[in-house]
Parts: sequence; C-alpha cells; structure tokens
Amino acid sequence: MAVGTNPARTTVLDTGAPLSANRPKGGRREYLTEDDVNRLIAAARRGSNGDRDAAMILTCYTHGLRVSELINLQWRQIDLDAGRIEVIRLKGSENGVQPLRGIEVRALRKLRRAQPSGSRFVFLTKARGPMTRNTFFKILARAGAAAGISDVHPHLLRHGTGFRLVNQGLDTLALAAYLGHRSVQNTKRYAKMNATRFDGLWKD
Repeated sequence: MAVGTNPARTTVLDTGAPLSANRPKGGRREYLTEDDVNRLIAAARRGSNGDRDAAMILTCYTHGLRVSELINLQWRQIDLDAGRIEVIRLKGSENGVQPLRGIEVRALRKLRRAQPSGSRFVFLTKARGPMTRNTFFKILARAGAAAGISDVHPHLLRHGTGFRLVNQGLDTLALAAYLGHRSVQNTKRYAKMNATRFDGLWKD
C-alpha cells in the first residue's frame, strides 16, 4: 500500500528491508529503525500537539536533520507546490535541495493552516515562538516512553536516515550529498550496516 493512502493506519513510513541489530556490545542504541520511527510518530500524534510533534519527527528522519537544522527550519525553505525543501546544514556541512514526500506535504500544509498568517518558522511552541532544542528533546523523549523505546535522542534519527538509505542501496557519494557531508569519511560508517552490498559480485 502506498504511503498515506489509508489515514487509519498508524504506520506512516514506507518500510523497506529490515536493518541489522543496532545495539553494539556496550548496549547503547546506534540508530532508529523505520519501525522505531513509525512507533515514535504514532505515539507523538496522540499527544496534545500531535500534528506538530509527528511532523517534526518525520521531517527530521526523512531529511537526516540535526536538531538545530530542524528547529530553525523556515517556510521560505519549503515549496509545498513543487514538493521541495531547501536543507540548510550546520557544522560546515553542504546545503542541498531534497524532495518532500507526499505525507510530509500533507502534514506541513496542515501545520501552516493552523499557524498565524506570516509565521516565519515551520515548527512553533505553544506560545507561537520558535521551537527550542530542549523542547524537541522532550517531545522525542515523551514519544519514546509512550512507544516503549528506550535510549531515544534526536541524533539517532539522523543516523537512522543514513543506515536506512545505505541498506536501500544508495551509494556512499550520494548518501554523503544527502546528509550534507563534505567528506565521505563521515559517511563510511553507514556502509558497514548493509550486509548484502557485495551480493552478486561473483557468479559461479
């Protein structure tokens, strides 16, 4: 079933092949799987600011955003008609333009309709001010607790993006561009997760 065709479904992401276990010997989670993110979004949607919170998690995960990149997102970076988002990276990373998924467009349109006319930032607090890092940390923590997912913090969403895309077959250079990495050395960590990347190299 295509993403977003059935509003009654709690699964909001198109789940591909499962990723390998994401807990190293130390026991700390390295990234969030798509199933994890589905559960987080479903849990967030049940909260008092469910539309906003679910949209934040979805946007952060889909585009591999850092927290500061997410909370500073402005409407001028988004073209809902064309289905494009200008990702402005921090920490010396490369900016880029990425496609918006249909489910994102619908979620963002709903958010914009609920905001005062002329709002600058995409994600606002209850007081109609810009979202803060601490508030998003709390949003994610509450969703994690409600979904029964421990060790949740925002950067796991960005790591989840990298692991998900490389397991779908995206090459290292393309992934580096998507995540805004200036050097592919920062991207190589994700390649180790794709256990099937050498399949088919040799034919008997």
